[in-house]
Amino acid sequence: MPTITSLSPTSGPTTGGTSVTITGTGFGGPTTVRFGSTATTFTLDSATQITAVAPAGSVGTVQVTVTNSGGTSNGLPYTYVAVPALNSITPNQGSTAGGTTVTLNGSGFTGATAVTFGSTPATSFTVVSDTQITAVTPAGTGIVPVTVTGPGGTSGAVPYTYVVVPTITSISPTSGPTAGGNSVIITGTGFTGPLTVRFGSTATLFTINSPTQITAVAPAGSGTVQVTVTGSGGTSNGVAYTYAAVPTLTSIAPSTGPVTGGTTVVLTGTNLTGATAVTFGATPATSFTVNSATQITAVAPAGTGTVSVKVTTPGGISNGVAYTYVAVPTLTTVVPNTGPAAGGTTVILTGTNLTGATAVTFGATPATSFTVNSATQITAVAPAGTGTVSVTVTTPGGTS
Repeated sequence: MPTITSLSPTSGPTTGGTSVTITGTGFGGPTTVRFGSTATTFTLDSATQITAVAPAGSVGTVQVTVTNSGGTSNGLPYTYVAVPALNSITPNQGSTAGGTTVTLNGSGFTGATAVTFGSTPATSFTVVSDTQITAVTPAGTGIVPVTVTGPGGTSGAVPYTYVVVPTITSISPTSGPTAGGNSVIITGTGFTGPLTVRFGSTATLFTINSPTQITAVAPAGSGTVQVTVTGSGGTSNGVAYTYAAVPTLTSIAPSTGPVTGGTTVVLTGTNLTGATAVTFGATPATSFTVNSATQITAVAPAGTGTVSVKVTTPGGISNGVAYTYVAVPTLTTVVPNTGPAAGGTTVILTGTNLTGATAVTFGATPATSFTVNSATQITAVAPAGTGTVSVTVTTPGGTS
């Protein structure tokens, strides 16, 4: 009587056709090989080995037996496994760099041995159930067929599309007002197809200028956020964008200076970091230095009258503080124009633009005292001196 000690393989597809090696003893004489009740074709390799072709069968396990004139052998189990059926893949597209986690839906996934994207195996996969597999896509390009292979065979294919993930190389400017509304140029690659531009988690309006440039409108926000572009291939890297508070000015010192300009003034306020402009009316400062978030030193340009001084930063334009251009004073008479060498003579200086006088000098010697009576008159007390000296008046507008 024949005996069977092993089968290899012990499973195969329901469509049959698998070569199964049967090992045992007593395989001589007229022989019949059955899978369950179904006889099949075979080759008698030797008295201890038969190569049989598994017939078609139903999902489940049957007993393989060998019968000859001595009787029927013991049976060993052979399992018919369904051919995997792949119905869908979600998402059905992802980055050319791979790394996208996808879900395969179908049936017959138990015991799956391979998931392939085109000719490339998935980076990894997990059989969740007989109807679901999660897989990580390998790198690839174009549209590729995805298949699942198991003991029952290889499934039909469903398409998966590799698409380019956008990348950002730079944005300009990198900061702006908390109120938003300013235009930001985003430079990079892969700016094609349906896109979403976000500042942090906030999506915003934008225009695709080319596959390498987008003009976006910054939404309102605060602090520093990451700017990203999301396309069908995924989401780009993020680039930092900082929301800057609107600057404010509280004071300017001094608040007056000559019409010729050149006066160094100190502007005090808040949120002055990153200042891009200081203006005196419509005229830019000759130069300026941002000392801190609360102070700027600027050199006044030439001008006339009273103007509004403002500071511009990425956060916007500050309120204005007043700066007055003062004309150079002039002197027309000094009465009396003589006095004792001991000083003490009270003289009347007449001229123009004398308001705000800070000094009256007789030669190199300051007046003992002086009073500004009006824009055209000063009363001063002459200091001690000798000879003939030049009397001058100094105001914020200069020296007469």
